Amino acid sequence: MEFKLKAISPEGIEAALSKAEVYRFLNEPEEAESICQDVLAVQPGHQLALRLLGLALTDQFTGGTGDRYSDAVNAFQQLTDAYEQFYYTGLLYERRAKAQLKAGRPPHTITVLLEEAMNSYEQAERIRPTGNDDAILRWNRCARLLHSKLDTEWHREVGIEMGE
Repeated sequence: MEFKLKAISPEGIEAALSKAEVYRFLNEPEEAESICQDVLAVQPGHQLALRLLGLALTDQFTGGTGDRYSDAVNAFQQLTDAYEQFYYTGLLYERRAKAQLKAGRPPHTITVLLEEAMNSYEQAERIRPTGNDDAILRWNRCARLLHSKLDTEWHREVGIEMGE
């Protein structure tokens, strides 16, 4: 049996997106993702829905092959504000790196992802709104993570891989 999805009303978009944010806070990203898809079906390109959709997708990252990186990239690339594109792309790389770290992936793959995140944050920092230091805060977190790992097990593992 096939079910046809029902459309929400344009007047209900704001309340629906508030619910999506609550579901993200409750660690129920699949529900938030579903709501964002409902909003985007009624109003394609809705900026808050795209941001929340991308974040809900990154909330689901496990470091496995089933992670939907390209879907998250697609959501963030549709953001019209350049700062937001850079910032949220950085967040995507950072969350991907952290998920892969938890999954036990090799240090060199995680290092590359964190460096990509930091590059995106630097681009966001250059064009950030006055008083918005979010990109700097995220860049610093990535740098601290790299320093903590490179000073410990990553350094030893990378040395072993290089034949030292």
